[in-house]
Amino acid sequence: MSTSTPTPSVVPEAKVSPRWQQKLGRLVGPLVLLGPPGVWLLLLLVIPTLLIFQLSLIPGIRPGQPMDGFGLGNYLNILQPIYLQVIWRSVFFALGSTVLTLLLGFPVAYWIALMAPKRWQNLLLVGFVLPLWTSSLLRAYAWITILRPTGVLNSFLSTFGLPTLDLLNRSSAVFIGMSYSFLPYMVLVLYASLEKLDKRLLEAAADLGASAPQTFWKVTVPQTLPGIAAGCLLVFIAGLGDFVVPELLGGASSMTVSRLIYNQFLGATRNWGLGSGLSMVLILAVSIAIALLIKYGDRDPESFS
Repeated sequence: MSTSTPTPSVVPEAKVSPRWQQKLGRLVGPLVLLGPPGVWLLLLLVIPTLLIFQLSLIPGIRPGQPMDGFGLGNYLNILQPIYLQVIWRSVFFALGSTVLTLLLGFPVAYWIALMAPKRWQNLLLVGFVLPLWTSSLLRAYAWITILRPTGVLNSFLSTFGLPTLDLLNRSSAVFIGMSYSFLPYMVLVLYASLEKLDKRLLEAAADLGASAPQTFWKVTVPQTLPGIAAGCLLVFIAGLGDFVVPELLGGASSMTVSRLIYNQFLGATRNWGLGSGLSMVLILAVSIAIALLIKYGDRDPESFS
């Protein structure tokens, strides 16, 4: 009696895509996802920036005039002392507000992250974010109400027989307004860095007899240097291009690059070439600050030492 052996079933081999198709898939996939935002970025940022760069190379171009000739005349005009003074004032306001927000924001962020009860931390952070929910224009007008000669501050001082302060339309008012506007950014960035602080090192420093100042400078600050760098660069970038606060609180003596660019495009001067050149200088400065923020804003604290 013969027995028949079963015929093994044939399993079809899986088709392997060619290597070029795999590479094409890895290339096309991200492009499909980044396509829509890339189009908006191209239309609303890249192309306008290129147009501004083109105008900056046309000396003395004004509305209605033909674009004749290219050169670096607008950039050379920026080197005049009057424009360099405006640029330095903008940098001065940005640096000053950065230092003030760091000095004011670090103790607040430290207290929220390490000393405040856990159940209150989120509520406290929301309290610092609340001013960002209102327009910067409204916040600036609020400070006008407070700082003007007959405002809330001087009325309060007069009630106690103290001398009044003349702060409005001065640099001090600009520093107050900018520090108030950018303080929430600094607090949030520093809080995110302080929350990651290794508390075991603080306990070890206390066990070894380190004083509070020594623990702060030797343990806390080195661990939070990335957050400090990120917060300072973020505030500096925002302060360098701020327009509303210097315009409303600083007065005519607080001309900044943003106001100067506005005057060149929409003011009586109408020198679009010079305004475009100033815009490109401001874009370059902000781009450098953003590059530093990307490089140093999220680094290992040991790399700073």
